[in-house]
Amino acid sequence: MKLSARNQLSGKIVEIQEGAVNGVVVIDIGGGNKISATISMLSIKDLNLKVGSDAIAVIKATSVMVGIPD
Repeated sequence: MKLSARNQLSGKIVEIQEGAVNGVVVIDIGGGNKISATISMLSIKDLNLKVGSDAIAVIKATSVMVGIPD
């Protein structure tokens, strides 16, 4: 599959927190870094996501927030 989003981070699913409507999928992208995504439970089931499966986090954002420490 080709996508226009350039920020694609490959990794392995290390955790899935299932909820009633949405779930949180945690992907280990290496180097001690993990990224999480909140997606619908329907998508988790349709994509057959499982802990240990390969996955790609695709990030498409039109704005980025910047913060500074207190």
